[in-house]
Amino acid sequence: MASGEKEFKRYVFAVSDATGKTCETVVLAALSQFKTTQIVLETFSNIRTLGQVQEILLRAAAVDGVIIYTMASPELRHKITELGRLHGVPTVDILGPVLTRLSDLLEISPLAKPGLFHQLDSDYFKRIEAVDFTIQHDDGRGLDTLGGAEIVLLGVSRASKTPVSIYLSYRGWKVANIPVVWNEELPGELQAVDPRKIIALTITPTRLEAIRRERQIKLQAGEGSAYADLEQIRREVLFARRQYERRQYPILDATYKSIEETATEVMRLVYARSGMKKGNIPY
Repeated sequence: MASGEKEFKRYVFAVSDATGKTCETVVLAALSQFKTTQIVLETFSNIRTLGQVQEILLRAAAVDGVIIYTMASPELRHKITELGRLHGVPTVDILGPVLTRLSDLLEISPLAKPGLFHQLDSDYFKRIEAVDFTIQHDDGRGLDTLGGAEIVLLGVSRASKTPVSIYLSYRGWKVANIPVVWNEELPGELQAVDPRKIIALTITPTRLEAIRRERQIKLQAGEGSAYADLEQIRREVLFARRQYERRQYPILDATYKSIEETATEVMRLVYARSGMKKGNIPY
């Protein structure tokens, strides 16, 4: 940074009427996607009076901050929104819309008890962490921390690696997925991964051709003339299968399977091979 240049900071206030952990975790997961600006995050817990809310709003207004909040009390949620507009402070209500929608659907009123969400869902933070890990390890990224994965999926392009990974992450699994590219060796980092965690996805060439052609039409552009060429696809699928067989990875055929079905098969394979299990695995 040049001498005398002022570093630009943005302030985010996480405000909660309980511990603030739910709010802080959601904010941190979102902020991980923003690297261009220095973010200063301040957490305010056990905020339960109008005076406390007013004080935080004034602090946020003074630094052009943003307030992200979780409040069980509808009165305090309303006040934060109202005061935010009055002072020109952007506010984001994490749980309010969910509570309102559930109240309409279930035809009952929420308990408005601070901290109840954290008490009811002890696995919440683990799921947030799993989703964050999976996003950071999509399509061959994050190889330096590949060892932290609980499941590693391999497959050629459009073999459903990413959607299956995201689905599994919502079930609490930390997943990495790695593309298999024709005539290229798999990354060396795989050698350090427990092979019981690795599942290889395959798909029939004709089905893969249809998927890739549909993608080209939607994007109105191509990844190259060979991308949806059936003969080239056959070579890719055969090359991938030979890689799997050479390393003795279990092969899961995802042809015509839904994302949920493929994910369930992955969980079954991981459980059978390593004994690792999260929640109930459908059978």
